[in-house]
This record gives sequence, C-alpha cells and structure tokens, in this order.
Amino acid sequence: MRTNYIEITTKQDLQQVLTGYKGRYVKRFAFQNVDFEKVIVDETLLPKGFVDCIFLGCTLTRSVIERCDSDCAVFSKLDVPFNVFRSELYSALSLYSGYIPGEPESFENCFDTKVYNHYIAKGKVTDDIKEQLARSIHDHSIKWAMQDFLDRYPERKVVGIMGGHGLLRTDEVYRQVVMMSKKLTERGFLMVSGGGPGAMEATHLGAWMAGKCDECVDDAIAIMGEAPSFKDIKWLQTAYEVVKRYPDPKYCSLGVPTWLYGHEPATPLATHIAKFFDNSMREDGILTVAKGGVIFTPGSAGTMQEIFQDAVQNHYLSFGYASPMIFWGSEFWLEELPVYRLLEHLVEKGRYKNLPLTLTDSIDCVVKVLEKFAEE
Repeated sequence: MRTNYIEITTKQDLQQVLTGYKGRYVKRFAFQNVDFEKVIVDETLLPKGFVDCIFLGCTLTRSVIERCDSDCAVFSKLDVPFNVFRSELYSALSLYSGYIPGEPESFENCFDTKVYNHYIAKGKVTDDIKEQLARSIHDHSIKWAMQDFLDRYPERKVVGIMGGHGLLRTDEVYRQVVMMSKKLTERGFLMVSGGGPGAMEATHLGAWMAGKCDECVDDAIAIMGEAPSFKDIKWLQTAYEVVKRYPDPKYCSLGVPTWLYGHEPATPLATHIAKFFDNSMREDGILTVAKGGVIFTPGSAGTMQEIFQDAVQNHYLSFGYASPMIFWGSEFWLEELPVYRLLEHLVEKGRYKNLPLTLTDSIDCVVKVLEKFAEE
C-alpha cells in the first residue's frame, strides 16, 4: 500500500505479527484477505489490542474484534464471484482457472468468464450499490498491486505498446511487434500493453520469447497462426500450446485488460495481469505507468484516443518530463491515418509542446530512442 500502514497479506506474515506483538498493541497495520481463525491457536497469546488498523476481507475471531480500537476499520467480504480485496496481480493460471486447453467448452466455466458473465448480468453501468462498491474496491486493490509490481523496475524502463486488437497473428506487423518487444525486453525494458489480442498479444509473446532464438519465435507464431483471430475457437488453445512448448519465461511483462471488453480474451502470455472493471482507470493506468515511452502500432479509434491522451500528458509534463512517442509504420501514420502529420503541424503551430515524436520502421531505431531516454 502507498501509505505508512504495514500491509499483511499472507498467513506467515500474520503469524509473525501475532507472535511478535504478544501482550502489546498492534498499531497502523493493514490486514488484507487473511484468515485469523486459521492462525490463532491460543487466544490468550493474542496482542493486547489493535489500534488504527484496517481489516480488508479478513476472517476475524470474536477475540480479535473485541480487541479492536474504535479507530480500526473493518471491511467485510462481499458476495461477488471475485476477490474484492485481492492483494496481488492476476496470472494466466488464476484468470483462466477452470479452462482446459483442448476443451474449448471449458472456457465457459473458467474464472474470467464467470466474472464477465456476472459483470454483464449486473450491467456494465449498474445502480446496485454493493456491486459498485465491489468493483471499485477490486480496482483499487489491483491498482496498488500493480504499483507494487512496477516498483521493481526503473520508471524509464517501463514501455507501453498500443495497437489494434484486430491485428491477425499471420500479419507481418504482428511479427514485427513480437520482435520489437523481444529485443526491448532483452535490453531490460518491461513491456506493457492492454493485455488483449492483436498487437497487445504480440507484445507479450515477444517478452515471453525473450532470450530464445528467432527460429523459436517463428515456431511460436506458426503455432498460434493456426487461429489468426481472437474470434477463432482455437485462439486461446494455441497460445497455451506455446506456453507448454516454451515454459518458464526468463522475463516478465504486464498486461492491463478490462472486463468492459471481456469479449476480447486476455492473453495468457502476459506473466502479470492487472485486470480492471473500470476501463478509464485501465487506459489511464497504461499511459501513466509507461513513463519510459509509448510505441503506437497501427490501430483505430482506441489507439487514436491513447495517442492524444499521451500527448496531453507530455504537453503538460504531468510526471515532470515528456516521454518518447514512437509511431511504428511510416505508411500507416503518414497516409492511411495521417495523425503523425497532424501532430507535427500542431507542434509547429505551438498548440502542442514537449512531444518527443519519432516515426520509424526500424526496430533498431526504436531501441536507440528508448535507451537514450532511459539513460537521461
């Protein structure tokens, strides 16, 4: 947590606190999703009391409740199919719990699908106060778990890749994104994307294959190319086939999907997944954490929105400095969707300032720009 509360999220840490504070007061601790009943074996050995502590989704004994000062805050578990007080990011294992590769019908019974169905049943915008509260607390918990994860990396080494979800695995741009992400990951960058299909998936495949030979990458793309679109029934299965053939990646990557677009499955190739209900929190979060720069690959409306969100952050130096805005694919950004020309024009007219723009078709150029910025 980003406060001076000491966070306790595991059974082992809880045991240490209860043992270490025997007969004393426990002050300013935040207990998150831990079961006191399973840890306490002798209530006579409990701390004297709890002062200004927070209990988030914990299972408490009567003795613990009686020892809580009036400044303590207790938040009970809510009856929803997801952990409101989650203390860590998702992984493919947790998000797709219940899915069995090779059995497409099992996707309907996995955790991610159950949460999405619940989300749709309650309404993307809901008047149910309990549901609103559950989603908000969940997203708040994921936000802090994501920040804990990002604290492992220098902020200028965190780079985002934006692009269309419709990019096919058989498209040459898909392979280009994979190779770009692979090379950047090998150079010490943490790659971040929206965590879905298309260019987002290519980002995580590149990070997953970092440290492996180019022939292995081609093999992985060929396996996944049997189901080019996320609409294909074997889209998820073929990704799992790559995971099985090339297990235990050497590097991490961060996917940030949302249940708002739950019809687009999250890629299991992201080692860490911060999945949100609130899409605005998710989109702002990606651009906020990618302080090392953002690479924009060909996309449509969503990518356009992200471009101008990023431009605003740089214009106002929201984080104290402006980060690189790299546009991958000269023909696309100059002719098909000439937003690069527009940005250059707006900079020339003084409408935008602090936009470090780069237009390129060279992976080496991308690496050079980002490494130079990271070293400043």
